[in-house]
Amino acid sequence: MATAHNDVYLVRHGESAWSITGQHTGRSDLALTSRGENEARALGPRLKGLKFDHVLSSPLRRALRTCELAGFIGPATLDRDLLEWDYGHYEGRTLLEIHRERPEWELFRDGCPGGESVLQITERVDRVVSRLRALEGNVLIFSSGHVLRVLATRWIDGSAALGRRLALDPASVCVLGYGHDRTDSVIRLWNER
Repeated sequence: MATAHNDVYLVRHGESAWSITGQHTGRSDLALTSRGENEARALGPRLKGLKFDHVLSSPLRRALRTCELAGFIGPATLDRDLLEWDYGHYEGRTLLEIHRERPEWELFRDGCPGGESVLQITERVDRVVSRLRALEGNVLIFSSGHVLRVLATRWIDGSAALGRRLALDPASVCVLGYGHDRTDSVIRLWNER
């Protein structure tokens, strides 16, 4: 992976038990599976040789462990705004289970009862984007799938709803950056494994 100055690298945590079963894992502090730990270790060589001026991580165990096994825990700063979407009443439930009750429900449009609305996660992620734009140098972020998808859409000035169109696998790497004249924010790389 080539790097340019002022790029933002997004890393989704490695596999957890609920990422296998498709259960919504927001604030539940799950550990990585053994496969997830291996995926996290494999990130180290993939990111080797890149210079990161800032490393940020969600405080949840699955993101922190991914950060640690990839070799970046030392310089990491915890950022609560990088926590996964708060799924409220849908925490631990699969999409199939939710659709039995609400067939038309869509996370990126409807948010979660008892959890975060689309407006609330958008405001939270916008704080992260604002801080990222003020930083100089490359940034590495470890977090979870849905919040990173919203982060990418807000980076390019899109709505959170656009996040439903971005697949993001465990232990994947994405790169956000700027166009040639630094006036446009772009997605340089998405869901690279």
